[in-house]
Amino acid sequence: MLAAERHGRVRALLTQDGSVSVQQLADTFAVTRETVRRDLDQLEAEGALRRIHGGAVPAASASRTEAPLQERQSRRAEEKRRIARAALAYLPPAEGGSMIIDAGTTTEALAELLTAPAERSAEDPEEHRFLITNAVPIAAKLSSSPSVDVEILGGSIRGITGAAVGVQTTAALRRRRADVVFLGTNGVEAGFGLSTPDTQEAAVKTELLEAGRQRVVLADSSKLGRSSLVQFARLEDIDVLITDAAPPASLADALAEAEVSVVVAP
Repeated sequence: MLAAERHGRVRALLTQDGSVSVQQLADTFAVTRETVRRDLDQLEAEGALRRIHGGAVPAASASRTEAPLQERQSRRAEEKRRIARAALAYLPPAEGGSMIIDAGTTTEALAELLTAPAERSAEDPEEHRFLITNAVPIAAKLSSSPSVDVEILGGSIRGITGAAVGVQTTAALRRRRADVVFLGTNGVEAGFGLSTPDTQEAAVKTELLEAGRQRVVLADSSKLGRSSLVQFARLEDIDVLITDAAPPASLADALAEAEVSVVVAP
């Protein structure tokens, strides 16, 4: 494959996925990592991308970049549905179990599955769980579900994510302890851990992790190897990562070192 063709493919992958890794591109193009690095250096010099550790992001990407909720809902929708289906295996006990679902479009895909009778276990027709959420869209989806009792946390609502944030939200979470928490993230990086662009939302996510006995992160593969402005957790702070593709080698090694179970949704 000629360099010009590789460069075009890199641009397309950045548009589609939001990030690329050196190892991913080396595998895709069947070239060496050194060749990929030279390609990325040239594309960066042309202003087409910005290099980050282990890969690249679009040139316009920054640590506080955050697309509106409606725009993010349409991105990688099928991958998010696959991740959500895999997350069903981590639901708390059908009768009397408690869970927390964080704000986010992948966690919202999980909430949508909980409203679908076909996704409920035939062996547990009397499912009844308790849900805590800081997400207005998730509370709205599940508020009329006969199988879920919903508590929505108070606080100020961030319009861009539909999430409750602030002192009221974090204080309430310190008085909660659920069987499992399903968490979203803007980035999962070997060195920086889990991160998000907003300081208030990061503070809530930290408390969400503390409020769950089992901590399950739902993140499509465009988030892997990326970081945002504010760290809210180390890799060691989570138990399970559910994604749609195998993490890059450096991140996979860090997750294994942190004893995080990685589930690649089929």
